Amino acid sequence: MRVIEVNELFGLKGQELGVSDWFTVDQERINQFAEATGDHQWIHVDVERAKKEMPGGKTIAHGYLTLSLLPQLNKQIFQVSNIKASLNYGLNKLRFTNPVTAGSRVRLKVRVKEVNQRDDGRVQLINEAEISIEGQDRPACIAETVTLYLPS
Repeated sequence: MRVIEVNELFGLKGQELGVSDWFTVDQERINQFAEATGDHQWIHVDVERAKKEMPGGKTIAHGYLTLSLLPQLNKQIFQVSNIKASLNYGLNKLRFTNPVTAGSRVRLKVRVKEVNQRDDGRVQLINEAEISIEGQDRPACIAETVTLYLPS
């Protein structure tokens, strides 16, 4: 994991920050996400039906489950230091471009798109986050994330 001082972010525009380890998205995690969100659509939770009706014969992870892996995978790549707090400010863009089937392994690649000094003293970091699936050409998810850092 790379530790970056908040003021160093300004010099990183356009640079890749790194790639996380592979992470397995198993059926248990998919089921837990369905319970947490109330989204029990059969394509996610009905393993037997998926064997018969889904391409590849497997259930698929919820798109928002894939997105929810960002914090866990991101912390393997980098951490910003010399801050009082960091805030998830949201997303500018988000696309789910390839389904994650149960049992797939995914990983995150992060690239700095933009860094801005705001009038309120916060530093705004916009990253391009790409979650790829092992053995697949198309990524599972491409997101433009926005984080605000309050320097110490």
